[in-house]
This record gives sequence, structure tokens and C-alpha cells, in this order.
Amino acid sequence: MIVCEGLGKSYKHGGRRKQVLANINFSVGPGDRLGLLGRNGAGKSTLIRLLGGVEMPSEGRVRRDMTMSWPLALDGGFQGSLTGYDNARFIARIYGREFADIRAFIEDFTELGRQLSNPMKTYSSGMRARLAFGLSLAIEFDCYLIDEVIAVGDANFQRKCQFELFERRADRAIIIASHSTEQVRSVCKSALVLDGGRGVLYDDVEAAIAAYEQL
Repeated sequence: MIVCEGLGKSYKHGGRRKQVLANINFSVGPGDRLGLLGRNGAGKSTLIRLLGGVEMPSEGRVRRDMTMSWPLALDGGFQGSLTGYDNARFIARIYGREFADIRAFIEDFTELGRQLSNPMKTYSSGMRARLAFGLSLAIEFDCYLIDEVIAVGDANFQRKCQFELFERRADRAIIIASHSTEQVRSVCKSALVLDGGRGVLYDDVEAAIAAYEQL
């Protein structure tokens, strides 16, 4: 179970503190699929980073009783001066996995071919997203964090992503931040609508979408 209790985040800005999130409360269990909806600047990506432990909350806490992926976002969050293979080797070392297994998976999944031997800073955003997906899926997690990156690559690659995340790993929890109501409608079981730093949790996805569209 992933539990957020009174979660809040503020930043210093111009000598004052800007409250981005305040008193966010929800829980996610195995197999749950939670969508995060909100306009630009509502705090979706900030919440994803807090959940993944990339940033620390200003208030409240996140209790993690399940393994959680790093936030999967368009920039991938990897070292640009390293090759795709070197980043895979680094991930394998951190998580105690065999590099050969991860290498085989990303070669098949990403379809990047020789590009895997090049530094990631030479990749397009789509190529980085492919590698980020591949590396995230090469390590099995109980909960996957996704920040606006499902629709990457051509139609065949998008189908591959959909299958790996939402069918093959149907028993895993997924938290996905998205502007796409169709995406949330198709893959999520519940949704948290963020507005003005506050979050309202809806068990009915259609009700969440209606609230989001009125913002």
C-alpha cells in the first residue's frame, strides 16, 4: 500500500513561500490505477516526484509498503553523458539485477538498435522516453509512476507500452499524471483532481473528469 497523509509541498520564491500542494490524502493498493488530473501548474509532476522520493514533502508523509518505480517522465531522468547501455548498467547495479537480462530486455523493447551505444544527450525526446520506459519495465516494481509519457513513438510502440503496463502488469499499481481525459478514462479506476494546491479524490472516474473539465 502507498499512503499519502497530509502531504504538502512549498518552495521559496522571491523571499516568500509558494504553496504548491497542501493536505493531500489518498492510498493506492495492488492493482489500483490512479489518475492525477489538473491544469498546468496544479502540482501533478510535483506530486509524482514526492511519491517517488525525488523530493521531500514540506508537510505530511508518504508511507510506502510497496516497491515504487522512479518517476517515468519525458526526460527520463538519466545521465546524458552516458550511453543507453551505460545507463542500463547503472540501473542494474543499483537494483542488484544482471546487466545481461536488462540489456536483452531494452534491446527488444526500445527498438533503438545502435543508438543504445550513443550518449543519451544525443537522443530525441522520443528516444529518451523509449529508453526510460524500457529501463523502468526491465525492473519489476509493485507500483509504477508515470508522468505524461504513454503516447510516445509510433502506433506499434504505443501498443507495446500499453500491453506491458496495463495488461502484462495488471496486478501492479499505477499512478499516472495526465492532461488526457481519454487516457485516464481508459486505464484508471479512480482519479485525484488537483486545483489550487488541494486534491479531491474520486472513485468515479467520470465524475473526476467532469470536475476537471470545469476548472
